[in-house]
Amino acid sequence: QHDLRKIQRTSSVCFPFPKQPRAWISTGPQQQHGTFYEFRTYNIQPHLNAAFLKLTSEKIHLRTAHSELIGYWSVEYGGLNQVFHIWKYDSYAQRASVRAALAQDPNWIEQYISKAMPMLSSQDNEVMYLVPWSKIQKPPKDGGVFELATFQMKPGGPAVWGKAFHASVGIRTGSGYAHAVGVFHSEFGPLNQVHVLWWYESADERAAIRRTSHEDARVVAAVRESAAYLVSQKNKLMFPCAFSPIK
Repeated sequence: QHDLRKIQRTSSVCFPFPKQPRAWISTGPQQQHGTFYEFRTYNIQPHLNAAFLKLTSEKIHLRTAHSELIGYWSVEYGGLNQVFHIWKYDSYAQRASVRAALAQDPNWIEQYISKAMPMLSSQDNEVMYLVPWSKIQKPPKDGGVFELATFQMKPGGPAVWGKAFHASVGIRTGSGYAHAVGVFHSEFGPLNQVHVLWWYESADERAAIRRTSHEDARVVAAVRESAAYLVSQKNKLMFPCAFSPIK
């Protein structure tokens, strides 16, 4: 035992632990700051869909007075009677303070929450970080449609699949096939998920671009490499609401 303790002491002197973790041993998204994005999906009772959207349009200012709304969309394909919205927070402490303030805001509660909640059948949320190589980029002009493409990746995070996925997204944006609003990696909710928010001028333009890009050898090669890390995928086609900051 004495000899073992001596070896341990000697090892700690000769081979000190690094002051900071090595990037190569991490499988996380290498987040460099506290900013995160909350993805919210609400399922609306079908017969109340129009009423919910009208109420939200009239009262959303009560919510945006507390924190930043990135975008708010109505789902057209891939989820009927759904809305999807993204909120930005600088830290978890900020989000906690916002939620506490909303709970004490009589206008928000009386004019919106008390009326909106009975219109919903369910709610879901996820916490997302932008992948290290992405940032929020608004579309070149207002209007158009948005596609939220969701990829369930094999475990490991961007350190494992990031290079291949980056190449797959980059060849589409670099070739002018589509505009990526943001690429996000899950922190809370289903893990090892990546969401890519794409913008197109119209649904027909998206269909035409898909046909063209799928005949592009560069796109095919990049997608094939990225698919090696893919488990499953799904998507939604969405229209921005009039009050959405990104539209």
